[in-house]
Amino acid sequence: MNRQALDLARDAARIGPGRTIQDGASIMAKKAERPRRFNPLTSLGPGLITGAADDDPSGIATYSQAGAQFGLNMLWTVVLTYPFMMVFQSICARIGRVTGKGLAANIRVSFSPRMANAVVLLLLIANILNIAADVASMGEAAQLVFGGGRHLFTIGLAVGSLLLQVFVPYHLYVRYLKWLTLALFAYVAVAFTVHVPWGEVLHHTVLPHLTLDRSAATVIVAVFGTTISPYLFFWQSSEEVEDLKAHRGAHPLKDAPREAPAELKRIGWDTYAGMAYSNGIAFFIILSTAVTLHAAGVTNIQTAAQAASALRPVAGELAFALFALGIVATGLLAVPTLAGSAAYALSEARGWRAGLEKKLGDAPGFYAVIGLAIAAGVALDFSPIDPIKALFWSAVVNGVIAVPLMVVIMLLGMRRKVMGQFTATPIQRLLGWMATAVMAAASIAMFVLMLL
Repeated sequence: MNRQALDLARDAARIGPGRTIQDGASIMAKKAERPRRFNPLTSLGPGLITGAADDDPSGIATYSQAGAQFGLNMLWTVVLTYPFMMVFQSICARIGRVTGKGLAANIRVSFSPRMANAVVLLLLIANILNIAADVASMGEAAQLVFGGGRHLFTIGLAVGSLLLQVFVPYHLYVRYLKWLTLALFAYVAVAFTVHVPWGEVLHHTVLPHLTLDRSAATVIVAVFGTTISPYLFFWQSSEEVEDLKAHRGAHPLKDAPREAPAELKRIGWDTYAGMAYSNGIAFFIILSTAVTLHAAGVTNIQTAAQAASALRPVAGELAFALFALGIVATGLLAVPTLAGSAAYALSEARGWRAGLEKKLGDAPGFYAVIGLAIAAGVALDFSPIDPIKALFWSAVVNGVIAVPLMVVIMLLGMRRKVMGQFTATPIQRLLGWMATAVMAAASIAMFVLMLL
């Protein structure tokens, strides 16, 4: 007798003699129909991990440059992007939970396989370039703290990340990722190791003193681009599908409307909290570099590790160590997200079996994409290609796919044939289209600046 039959037999035994395994099955079916209860702590999952992964080493470099170059006058950017990021990630999560399929699978079915393949190809290129920039920053930061060879650290961290994804099931792996998000508090701690004029912080956040020239526009576009990134759309949608499969008795909301109130409440809380965490950390990175590096006249930062190194003589050993170790920890969180989002997207577009809960032999194509994406990123770190240029071209590719992908997501979220009765809410539609317009303007500005 298998485990499920034993469970059913035990349930039948509990309700008294004369009952059968079929009676136990009926009881278990009724239990399975019960919606999960909302719990603020246990409800934190895909949204929290997605938000934390957004503050990857390349994002840290962008935020550090914003603070070093423009001081407190760039704090408003992460405040403005919060509602846009929040609404888009919540729509992506809703699509995954309602349909039981990831973003690429929905694009493939609702639009065309050709569109899905084109979007996934661009996403794969952007993610590999981003992985290359991130693993290079991780290796450089580890070298700063521990000494030794940068490339050795890069390989070790990349291999460790790959092994965790391949051999640790999702329901265990996600626990490690949740705990790893705490590493981002290092950037809050940095701000409290130095003097911060909080009155000026509030003033410049609300009323920045900024001349909108080419350099300012470039940094604004970079902040917008690193905050609202396509790989996050695919990751959170697919992780909702993983979460759905990991919970016994859970169903796609289209098939089980009774589960919707609790699940949509969970998604809302998880996403809003996760994106607030993400943008809050970004705020503190800009703040920390503004009151230290900018105040000391250090205005040119190109990598996250360079920002950490520059902090050492300005803010002391503690601030330096916290900043550098935070780069390594956030890289360990971001690299799986980058590689995983590419693997989910390609597998869904091609109709392959996918999922971090599956064993290697059950989803070989899925894990092959993860391995190849990380290997390609590490290979680029050993190539003559400058990691900063890799990051730049990653931003360009993200700029190419972000706006049309956002349009597709909005159309999916509004389409009753896809979402049933759970289409995007009026406020989600309003903020979603506003975010699309803002990102379109940012992308246009980026390409105009490239041509100047």
